[in-house]
Amino acid sequence: MIIYIWGLHIMKNLTLTLTALATVVAGAATLTAQASSHREAPFITTAPKVDGTDFYMFRSYESGRDGYITLIANYLPLQDSYGGPNYFTLDPSALYEIHIDNNGDAVEDITFQFRASTELKGFPLMVGAPGEQKSVAVPLANIGGISAGDQSALNVVETYTVNVVRGDRRSGTRQAVTMASGGSSTFSKPTDNIGNKSILDYPALAAANIHMVTIPGCGMPAKVFVGQRREGFVVNLGETFDLVNIAAPAVALNPNARSLEQNTIGDKNVTSLALEVPISCLTNGSEPVIGGWTTASLRQGRVLNPTPQRQDTLSASPDSNIGSALQGGAWTQVSRLGSPLVNEVVIGLPDKDLFNASEPKDDAQFADYVTHPTLPELLEILFGGAGVTAPDAFPRGDLVAAFLTGVGSVNQPANVVGAEMLRLNTALPATAAGAQNDLGALQCFVNGELTLTNPGCDPAGFPNGRRPIDDVVDIALRAAMGELLPPSVDPRPASQASRNFGYTDGALPNPADYKTVFPYLEDPIPGSPTEAALAAAVN
Repeated sequence: MIIYIWGLHIMKNLTLTLTALATVVAGAATLTAQASSHREAPFITTAPKVDGTDFYMFRSYESGRDGYITLIANYLPLQDSYGGPNYFTLDPSALYEIHIDNNGDAVEDITFQFRASTELKGFPLMVGAPGEQKSVAVPLANIGGISAGDQSALNVVETYTVNVVRGDRRSGTRQAVTMASGGSSTFSKPTDNIGNKSILDYPALAAANIHMVTIPGCGMPAKVFVGQRREGFVVNLGETFDLVNIAAPAVALNPNARSLEQNTIGDKNVTSLALEVPISCLTNGSEPVIGGWTTASLRQGRVLNPTPQRQDTLSASPDSNIGSALQGGAWTQVSRLGSPLVNEVVIGLPDKDLFNASEPKDDAQFADYVTHPTLPELLEILFGGAGVTAPDAFPRGDLVAAFLTGVGSVNQPANVVGAEMLRLNTALPATAAGAQNDLGALQCFVNGELTLTNPGCDPAGFPNGRRPIDDVVDIALRAAMGELLPPSVDPRPASQASRNFGYTDGALPNPADYKTVFPYLEDPIPGSPTEAALAAAVN
């Protein structure tokens, strides 16, 4: 049994320098936001293909895969399944990355770089009267049925490459990830789920695009998948951002609070970049804790092309400059996501684009947003009449420990530098899918004291990494309102009652909505139903 006294840890962390506390911002942001990273900053709303929505990092709980870590970076938010005819291809001019810090210094040690390519086949039809026919390109993404064994009717074909970089993401040693069989460095990506007439068996198509790969410097094979998935994040999005227009924002105010609202993005899809990597390929020596985050970058210079080149049978490969924009120059980071919910409502509006462009090592500049978070004060203003009070304990050392440095005896590296990222103790075993608690490690705390034997405690969940089932909105709300504070730090009776209200947006994850095998997120919602479903609807 491991018992950890939270209050002592807070007192220790309150002595951190401003630099360390500043990194709180990103982590505390996780605590205070109410939606994951969807359209979270002004600039990124203009570039949805590089808008990171969620980042998951957890010890694999698929049977027989407990020696692996799964990393999932989601992009392209709020996809409507019927969003044709061009659907949701990745950006060939972008650089998508997943970063791992395995020594606690807030700097990447391993980076996985994804680059996409799009080939337009330019399928034509002969159109016109006999003897006067012309060859005219079709406007659709496919001209017939698509299956795992036959994709010849696909008019838009996406592939991608993955490089692993050790050291600095730009100047480190870069090597290609390759197929475990055959050695190819180009991987196929399934087309989006156009609909059940075009793709009768999408699960089989997706499964055929899970690739066993070899990562240079790693002695065991890994897995990679890039493709559309059903949105796994659960949130009552619209009502939350309408000044928390929720019927019962806390269980204490209504015992049925977690069943009164709905997951308003449950009918959306996203695009996932997923890796399953052996633990030994990510950790460093005897340090079991890793940190992770995802970023997307674009070229610094971009000029609109007044005469885009026809793309018949041409490949829109990385940096080909054959489309509607000419671009070049250094990579410029435009999206960043580690812990969920950081940039939505914690980072102030003037700094949202700056946060997306920043690196964890520079998080000191955002300190005030976390040490003095605004969300608890807003909730007190909105629901003070119902007894909601914000914690009066500044600076918020509890948020520093939980979301910036990691929690001692759980997921804090030995030589930690405070910075916003997901932190995962790879030595802690995974919790089997059927036994997972959607409130994660939060259930391991009572009055600020942590014990891994506490009933309901699930240390394999957020904020120790993040799994698809983790209800990060409820966890973040409760932490923001002081559930991790010991009475010795915030002894007011009213505050004690308020911080234990059980805050919630009402949207509840359903275990049936997730897979228990890689890539864990469910197959995407189709753009149209099966013919049988249509017939049933008509009758």
